[in-house]
Amino acid sequence: MADQEIRHDVAAALEGLRARIAAAALPGAAPKLIAVSKFQPVDAVEAALAAGQRVFGENRVQEGKAKFGPLREDWPDIELHLIGPLQTNKVRDAVAAFDVIQTLDRPRLAEALAAEIARSGRRPRLLVQVNTGDEPQKAGVPTGEADAFIESCRAEHGLAIEGLMCIPPVDEDPSMHFALLADMARRHGLDVLSMGMSADFETAIRFGATHVRIGTAIFGDRPHAPAGTDTGTGGPA
Repeated sequence: MADQEIRHDVAAALEGLRARIAAAALPGAAPKLIAVSKFQPVDAVEAALAAGQRVFGENRVQEGKAKFGPLREDWPDIELHLIGPLQTNKVRDAVAAFDVIQTLDRPRLAEALAAEIARSGRRPRLLVQVNTGDEPQKAGVPTGEADAFIESCRAEHGLAIEGLMCIPPVDEDPSMHFALLADMARRHGLDVLSMGMSADFETAIRFGATHVRIGTAIFGDRPHAPAGTDTGTGGPA
């Protein structure tokens, strides 16, 4: 596909999605579209940038750093979200490269993030990922532990938690999961709810999503991950 075709297709997809998001939004709300660009080539991201998109989501620290580091030279207003599982040995790079980390989900990671934020002085915005379906293969703090974990992030580690993120089970009605996450956010006074993907973002918006993570509906089918790539179990689509 020629560059011009990519630009046209991505721009048309974004225009349609923005209209659907606006139509689904609650009165006074303006949900933010996160374009999920994992495994997408740079020319696809540049097409989205040319169409006015500035918020992107990547699953892997190294891919996000390599792809968006050079792009920020021409588009310094890019906002980059980490939406895949974060290993503690990648925390330094994640804090340096990402504006938002959505996948805080365990005490060791909270401790590592607090230490790196103190060391570097850089403060990416933080969301706690909740495993609303309590799926053993998926990242995220279990629902029964989430309240205590949010409080410990604040009280023990001094982290400024801004919101919550979830990825509902693929074989269940997402509504109950979005409702659970929204209720948890209200209990903790959190304003940010990252929930909803290509197939269910309009439902998520009706339950109060402030951010929706959409990849396929913008870029089409995602290219296969390179051999040996850790794609991040249960990562957003």
